[in-house]
Amino acid sequence: MKVVVMGAGFGGIASALRARALGFDVVLVEKNQQIGGRAQVFNVDGYRHDAGPTVITAPFLFDELFALFNRERADYIEFTPLKVWYRFVFDDLSTFDYGGSQHDIETAIGNIDPSDVQHYRSLLQESKSIYHVGFERLADKPFHRMTDMMKLLPAMIKLKSYRSVWQLVSSHMQNEKLRQAFSIQPLLVGGNPFDTTSIYNLIHFLERKFGIHFAMGGAGALVKALEKLMIEQGIEIITNNSVELIETKDNYVKSVTLQDGTNLPCDHLISNIDPAYLYGKLLKKESSVVATARTKLARKSMGLFVLFFGTDKQYSAVEHHTILLGKRFKGLLDDIFKHKVLTEDFSLYLHRPTATDPSFAPQGHDSFYALVPVPNLDGGQNWKEDGEKLKQRVIKRLSQTLLPDLESHIQSVFYMTPEDFKDDYLSPSGAGFSISPHFYQSAWFRYHNNGEGLNNLSLAGAGTHPGAGLPGVLSSAKVVESLLKQKYGKVGVSQ
Repeated sequence: MKVVVMGAGFGGIASALRARALGFDVVLVEKNQQIGGRAQVFNVDGYRHDAGPTVITAPFLFDELFALFNRERADYIEFTPLKVWYRFVFDDLSTFDYGGSQHDIETAIGNIDPSDVQHYRSLLQESKSIYHVGFERLADKPFHRMTDMMKLLPAMIKLKSYRSVWQLVSSHMQNEKLRQAFSIQPLLVGGNPFDTTSIYNLIHFLERKFGIHFAMGGAGALVKALEKLMIEQGIEIITNNSVELIETKDNYVKSVTLQDGTNLPCDHLISNIDPAYLYGKLLKKESSVVATARTKLARKSMGLFVLFFGTDKQYSAVEHHTILLGKRFKGLLDDIFKHKVLTEDFSLYLHRPTATDPSFAPQGHDSFYALVPVPNLDGGQNWKEDGEKLKQRVIKRLSQTLLPDLESHIQSVFYMTPEDFKDDYLSPSGAGFSISPHFYQSAWFRYHNNGEGLNNLSLAGAGTHPGAGLPGVLSSAKVVESLLKQKYGKVGVSQ
């Protein structure tokens, strides 16, 4: 039986591998020249930049993909644990190093507010309880029927999942700086901490349980490792070619036609493209009433402005991951998510891979990217003009804070805006993480992994259950695998 996987982000790659392990003939189709989805790699003037995920919080999910074929992930790619997971730098330039052992974290908390050490312990216990339900019982299970949701409803009510992440954290931590640091995780998956369901606080315990790792060589090397595994297992990979037409009959996908005119017969279609694009563009006529309504009413995540650059010196005091916060927290997030205005002030995440892997830059140099949450394209910004202005503001602020005299040392500057996310990744509204993860776009309310309106369609990736981020998209592939098993069983590997 032939499975076509449309879109080669991590969700599509994982789905292709899991389908192949079940015995399907698998073809993976990607519109860009490189597979990996948002995990594109830019090589400019000797500097290497990962455009996509930089943090690995659940390495076992990658280990599982290699174990499907009796392989060891470590034979393909090395994961290095980081001691400092994130350094938070507040507007007054005080810092909070988050990571390491629990003692390390408690010591760092005590340096800011000793009274919050005990509060952190209670927050960690609540995060653990949420993890047991939200990740272990929910993340890799399909939610296609309201009854699936109802079964978990008592547990979700007990955990007060109707609260926002900010409300949960604030019920424990008293210090404003620590409240900001411990509620930042939703931004890593496209959500506003003030309206993202507190289920996403499970990320904190996930980090505590497994640590934060970096794939040596970057996300691009991780993609190459998975590509090698796919080729070894006989998965056909087609790049630089998008699906332009999905041909259906009697509520079944029959074939897909690519941009170059190639027609691929299809017994089952797995979509790893944004569900709003899938149902709004490719399957507009076949889309179910529910999927059409979701697409029409979906609240998209924020957009991203990503500034890539190198420096002709090393900033050795800068950690691998740094979050630089501005004067405003809630007000800035309201401007980004609700009002969709681009303000003069901003917060940013700075990635310095050369702190762990010197191969990202020439000797004695550093490689960086600075990621700034911004309004998505629904805000109507003119990114041809605003991109240049924001670039200058980011460089100036970094020069005044984390990277002194950056203007004199910066090299090979370029950037991506929400316009690039729309064009390169077929992301409606240029959203950085598909739809946002508030309560009414989670679990049953999110796009279903079981395709709506067609009987042989499955969805994986950030826009479907359980959500964005590497653990989310890799778990969505596990859901797809379970659906394939239910529908077809093990089909036997075709040669």
